[in-house]
Amino acid sequence: MGNKKFNRNPFFEFSGDKLADNKLGNKEGITYIPFAGLKKAASFFKQQQSLNFSVLPKLKAKSRVFLIIIVAVLIVFSGRLIWLQLYQASALGGLAEGNRIRNKIILSQRGVISDRNGELLVRNVPIFNAGVVPVDLPKDEGVRRQLWQALSEITGVEIDEIEKTVTSQPAYSYELLLIGDPLTYEQALRLALLEERYSGVKLNVTSGREYLHGNALSLSHVLGYLGKIGDLEIESYLNQGYAFNELVGKVGLEAQYESLLKGSNGRRQVETDALGREKIVLSEEETIDGKNLKLTIDLEFQTIAESSLNSILQAFGKKSGSVIVLNPNNGEVLAMVSLPAFNSNSFVNGIDQEEFNQLANNQARPLFNRSVAGQYPSGSTFKMVVSAAALEEGVITPQTSFLSSGGIAVDRWFFPDWKFGGHGVTNLTKALAESVNTFFYIIGGGYNERQGLGIEKLNYYAQLFGLTKKTGIDLPNEAEGFFPTISWKESVKQERWYIGDTYNASIGQGDILVTPLQVANWTAVFANGGTLYRPHLIKRVEDNFGNLENNVEPKVIRDNFISTSNVESVKAGLRRAVTSGSAVGMSTLPISTAGKTGTAQWSSKDSPHAWFTSFAPYEKPEIVVTVLVEEGGEGSSVALPVAREIISWWANNRYGQN
Repeated sequence: MGNKKFNRNPFFEFSGDKLADNKLGNKEGITYIPFAGLKKAASFFKQQQSLNFSVLPKLKAKSRVFLIIIVAVLIVFSGRLIWLQLYQASALGGLAEGNRIRNKIILSQRGVISDRNGELLVRNVPIFNAGVVPVDLPKDEGVRRQLWQALSEITGVEIDEIEKTVTSQPAYSYELLLIGDPLTYEQALRLALLEERYSGVKLNVTSGREYLHGNALSLSHVLGYLGKIGDLEIESYLNQGYAFNELVGKVGLEAQYESLLKGSNGRRQVETDALGREKIVLSEEETIDGKNLKLTIDLEFQTIAESSLNSILQAFGKKSGSVIVLNPNNGEVLAMVSLPAFNSNSFVNGIDQEEFNQLANNQARPLFNRSVAGQYPSGSTFKMVVSAAALEEGVITPQTSFLSSGGIAVDRWFFPDWKFGGHGVTNLTKALAESVNTFFYIIGGGYNERQGLGIEKLNYYAQLFGLTKKTGIDLPNEAEGFFPTISWKESVKQERWYIGDTYNASIGQGDILVTPLQVANWTAVFANGGTLYRPHLIKRVEDNFGNLENNVEPKVIRDNFISTSNVESVKAGLRRAVTSGSAVGMSTLPISTAGKTGTAQWSSKDSPHAWFTSFAPYEKPEIVVTVLVEEGGEGSSVALPVAREIISWWANNRYGQN
């Protein structure tokens, strides 16, 4: 045979060129016998008389054992292959395809928020996070431990916590899992280098929020903040196309207008390499960016209102209060202050548990928006509503007078005026100006032969002016307020209704509860001539290029429910309060104002709440200012100075611009 040599190993292998002439496969000088060439090969072997095809009997004992092992292994492998092909083909095929083709969510750009003058209040900033994709992570345990150590050094997260995060998802998952808190720029650079060294590591860059409320921290109650999707919400948000790790509005406007601000996420189907890196984009669905919101809020005005309230709180040693500033002619909220407040930026990168506990357990409740969710006895601010109701029902006329001699007695009970000895002969104007209790006891509950409104009529008009219902402002968690009824007292307190209960309701005491926003809103009815508007915080909606998409039009809740003449009669009393009554402290302002003080009893141990609600200018009102100081005492001495400073600033800086 010359140089043609047969290797007697059972795995047939030849060298040389004779078999190549028979068109057998050749690779790197080694010729392998394909199945189709076996006949030719056999003929060749016979001619050379070098091979007997009964190979196995002639093999040595060790070779036979080795061959048996090989055959057994082949049988096992063949069986496994058949099982995988027949029974696991679908599942494994899907997994293999999933490792190669990924469906990725492309986050939309969230809309920004500005004040009525275009001053930016909320903007987007880049947020860097460390992330891992389980299916792409190294399979070698030693390499994984090295990766966990490196991730821990960059993020500050303990190795055990990293492992816990990774094992929270199946090993074949290609869902991005975030590790720890957002990274600094320096940490992000270090993670980018780590991403090049290890498969499955991702530097995740998303858009976060920055709140630019300057010195007006109270805007946090209005703007709100973003947070992680809760466990009970996750399914709903995923069905809406959100990503697993996405942030959503939790409170304030961020929550109220989540769908507008969010827009819609896009989708991208990509082919990846073995390290999970994108290679080819197979299909793509574009994102739809969120809308921008321009508010009715005036940032500078908000800052002044907050500063004024904060100064009074500090001067009198008080902790909490609220200011509402409305445009009475359309329901626009120009300023909304609730103190104490918090900083929305504390929640941007995820607030730690200790800081959150300090906020949540603070007795002053800085996370609580008193302006829309706080409920307090209305005090004498409710006398405006009682006056209008009595005029509408014909219980009195503007000229009706009663003698105030210090209070009225019913059986063994005495219901006092706040002024010892009384106020003398009192008509409606004087009753409002000096907040004469006796006058309102009589028109509300009646006295001797004089018929009053009664609790049912008081309740009816309270509802007409918006009490017991939410105003409908575009903020979550608004309270409804409360007005007592006979049936309520009998069923809840299990007590009879007495005439004293009606008297208390007539002066805004007893079980009546209102929000500062409700008081501001019914004050606006008298300022604008008889229309109850729905307060709102959004002035217009714009696309991400600043183009107008929607102007928010005023929404009338109710109008023509109090005659113009009766509204004017109540207004006259509110004006007299400023010129010579309980609100005379407002008379020094450069423009004419009208207002009503209130001192709301709520505890036998603690000081009453201080109220003052007002509007200006009196002849053609453009703003309503309502102030509440919790446990402030007299409204005229504590709440009124806040309103005076706010209206003074407005008169010098904004008058005539609305």
